[in-house]
Amino acid sequence: MSIFLQEHYRLTGRLERLATEKDDTFRLSTDSSNHLVKVSPHEEAEAVVGLQTAAMRYLESTAPQLPVQRVMLTDGGYDHVTIRLNDGRTRILRVFDFVEGQVLADANPDSERLSKAGEMLGRVDVALEAFTHPADGRGLVWDIRHFHQLTSLVQYTPNPEHRRLAREVFRNFEEAVVPRLNDLETQVIHGDFSPYNVVVDPGSDEHFVTGVIDFGDTVRSAVIFDPAVPMANLLGRTPDQPWRDASAFVTGYQRKRPIRASELPLLPVAALARLTLRALITNWRAERAPERREYLLAHAKDDWTNIERSLTVSLDDVVAHLQGTPNRRS
Repeated sequence: MSIFLQEHYRLTGRLERLATEKDDTFRLSTDSSNHLVKVSPHEEAEAVVGLQTAAMRYLESTAPQLPVQRVMLTDGGYDHVTIRLNDGRTRILRVFDFVEGQVLADANPDSERLSKAGEMLGRVDVALEAFTHPADGRGLVWDIRHFHQLTSLVQYTPNPEHRRLAREVFRNFEEAVVPRLNDLETQVIHGDFSPYNVVVDPGSDEHFVTGVIDFGDTVRSAVIFDPAVPMANLLGRTPDQPWRDASAFVTGYQRKRPIRASELPLLPVAALARLTLRALITNWRAERAPERREYLLAHAKDDWTNIERSLTVSLDDVVAHLQGTPNRRS
C-alpha cells in the first residue's frame, strides 16, 4: 500500500484502518495534511468504481460550491491506480481529501438542521440531473427499485414478529410502488445519503453541512429513492413521533429539488422498504463477512424497533403531512 502511495501520489505517512462496509479504507496522515485512501473489493468491477469517481469529478466541475469530497489525482493525472493481484484479479486504489468534522449521525440535529441536510441532498440531485456514465445502470442490491424481488430474505429472519413486519412492508411496496416503477422520474443519484455520509458543523446554521462523502452506491434509479435513504435512517428517532425527523429532512429536500406530486405518496413506502431491506440483509451479510460483523450490526441494531414504530402511524397521515410541503412538482 505505502509503495503505491509513494510511487503514484508522492505521499508518505501513517496509515490507520477505518471501519467501512466494503472497501478497505484508511486515513493517511502526512506531515502537512490528511487523506482518505480506499481500495475497492476485488469483486467490484472497475467500471463501477469509475462511475463513483466520475460522479464526484462531475460535481466538482459543474457544482464546485457543493462540499463534495474531492478525488486526488496521481502524479500522472489519473484518478486511480489499478492494483493487479497474483491471481489475475484487480483492485482499485483511490485517494481523497479527508473531510474533517462530525457526521450527522452523531450531531443530534434538530428539525431545522435536518432540513438543511435535506437541502444539501436536493442540491446534489439537481447538480447530477444531466450526469451519465456507461455503468450507471448497474445492478445494486441497495437500489430500492429491486426491493420487491427480495422477499426470500424474510426466511433468514428468526424472529416471527420481525417477519410479520417485513411482510407488511413488502405488501405496501407491492401495492403502491411496483405498479409505478416504470413511470418514476429517474436520474443518477447519490444512493446512500445516510447520516454517516454527511459531515456537519453543529455550531453553524448557515453552513451546517460541510461534507458529502461516499458515492459507493451511486446508481441510476428513481429520484424519490434518494431522499428515501436518509428518511429510512431517521425513522423512529423520536419514538412518540416516529416520522418527525424524516419529514423535516424532506421539507428541506423539496426546497431545492421538488418531488412530483404524483410521486410524493410513494416516498414513505420507499423509506420503510429501505429500512426493512437493511434489517433483512444485515445478518445475512454479517455471517459472510465476519471481519465487518461489528460494523454492520452496529448500523442496524435499532431497525426492527423503528420499523414497528413507524408502522403504528397511518401512511396516509404521513403523506398528508408531506403534501403540506411547498414547491412540489406537478
